[in-house]
Order: sequence, then structure tokens, then C-alpha cells
Amino acid sequence: MSKPAFDPGFTEQYRGSLSRIINPDGKFNVHRRGTSWRDFHPYLFMINARWWVFSALILAAYFIANVLFALVYYYGAGLENLHGAQAGTPFRSFLNAFFFSAHTLTTVGYGNIYPESVFANAVSVFEALLGLLAFALATGLVFGRFSRPVARIQFSNKMVVAPYQGSTSLQFRVANRRSNNLMEIEARVLLMTVEKAADGARRKYTPLQLERSNVVFLPLAWTIVHPIDDSSPLKGKTAQDLAQLEAELLVLIRAFDDTFFQTVHVRYSYRYDEVVWGARFVPTFQVDEEGHMVLDLARLSDCQRATELEQS
Repeated sequence: MSKPAFDPGFTEQYRGSLSRIINPDGKFNVHRRGTSWRDFHPYLFMINARWWVFSALILAAYFIANVLFALVYYYGAGLENLHGAQAGTPFRSFLNAFFFSAHTLTTVGYGNIYPESVFANAVSVFEALLGLLAFALATGLVFGRFSRPVARIQFSNKMVVAPYQGSTSLQFRVANRRSNNLMEIEARVLLMTVEKAADGARRKYTPLQLERSNVVFLPLAWTIVHPIDDSSPLKGKTAQDLAQLEAELLVLIRAFDDTFFQTVHVRYSYRYDEVVWGARFVPTFQVDEEGHMVLDLARLSDCQRATELEQS
């Protein structure tokens, strides 16, 4: 039996050109079809949603719940059964029912408006119970979002093919945007190419050997280097070759977060048109007058042509 080709999970089958396999935000470029509402998980959605989406949904749910209960108090129980809710206009009376609903849902209960009939009291009891459960759920979601370790690792927006020890190398840089400590940082890089043959095209994934695949700490920027030597699949390749191969370099960073005491993962990718040939990264940190190292994240992607550096 022949040894199976290496496949990280994206399949070797070629079904046409891709914009990229991994998007710049780290998500896989996969859109699912054929799912149903049973596959939707509210907790996963609320945990992974952006903060403005999460906040908007919580506020919308709070507002809608109070409007619905206000309608029940206004039309179902009757406003005459809410002592102190009646006002000079129907709109003002409905607002009082809305405010009473908010007081009940949050279990505040100021006492200026209170139910008098059995039905109105039953509705307020149910709403108070629903409010306790809803706020407990919302609190759990907020805690889950705050307590989830998410690394903010910044990648240089391009790779460079730079001179390296008498030859060349493929390089990119990463840095931690946050002040927390990341330890035991490990990097893996895969080269994805489309190999065309008589029987069709297939995707091929080749791990790239790195000069240093891990570092202990990441207080500064880390330049990840793949030497282009005789064993490298990039040996002899040009920019045109990578374009014809539809090359994409997949990057996986794994680190231990010292704050949460958990392992975090970050994904990224570079396409063939995001590789700058014959360039070098410029220094991204310096030492100030007090002897402190200053890391300038705005310069993480800055590079110059090798000839420009030699002349300067």
C-alpha cells in the first residue's frame, strides 16, 4: 500500500481556483449549505459574535420582551388592573405599562405601579421568573466572552524572499498586540500548491522546514524564517511559478497564554501575490534613552528592497 499524501484537512481534490483557503481573519474559507435550524447553536453564536452584534442582540431582546409584556398588560390584563398606570393619553398609559414591565423583568419594583387582578399578578410573576433566568443567561454569556482566551497576534501583511546566509529565505513576522505573556510559541507553515497532471489537478500540501519553529517568549516581533535550500520545495521557484501553482502558505501559531493558563491557536495565510521578492524587513523595535525596548507594531510589515538596504 502506498503512503497517503499529507492532507491537513482541506482535501487534495481540485474543484477550481480559490481566493484563499484561510481568510485574513483566521476563519476557513468554507460556506456550508444544506444545514437546518437544528444545526444552529445559540450559545456558540453569541460567544463568537462581535461585541457590537452581541450588545445589539441583548438590548433588542430586552426591548422586545418589555414591549410584548406591556402589550399583555395593556390589552390582556387591562390597564385598569395596573394601579397607577393610567395616564391622560393612550401612549402615555402604554409607556407606563412598558416601564412597569421593565421594573418587573429586572425585579426592581419601585411600587408606584402594581398589579391588582389575579391575571395581572400571574403575568408579573411569570415575567419576574423569566427575567431572573434571562439575566442569569446573559451574565453567563458575558462571562464566557470575557473569560475565553483569544490571542491577538499580528502578522505582517506580506512575506518577503530575503537574502539569508549566502542564499535566500522566505520570511514573515508576528508579534503579540496585547500586554499579556505568551510562552512556548510554536509555528507551523504549510505550502499549498495546485499540481496539474494528465489525470487532472490536485492540491498538494508540503510542510516547510523552519529555521526555528518555536521560541520561549514573544515580547518582541518574531521573524519566522524558512531557508530556501536544496531541500526546500521553493528551490528555484519564481514569482511566476508560484502564481501558476496558485500557491498559498498556511500558518498555524500555537502558544500558551500565561494569563488564562490555556493554549491558544491563531491561523493565517499568505497568497503568492503577497510575497515580496528581494526584500528585507526593517527593524521594528529600538532602545529608548532610558534603556527600554520599544516595539513599534505599525512597522511590523515595513520592508525595503535588499539593494536599498545595501546602499543606505
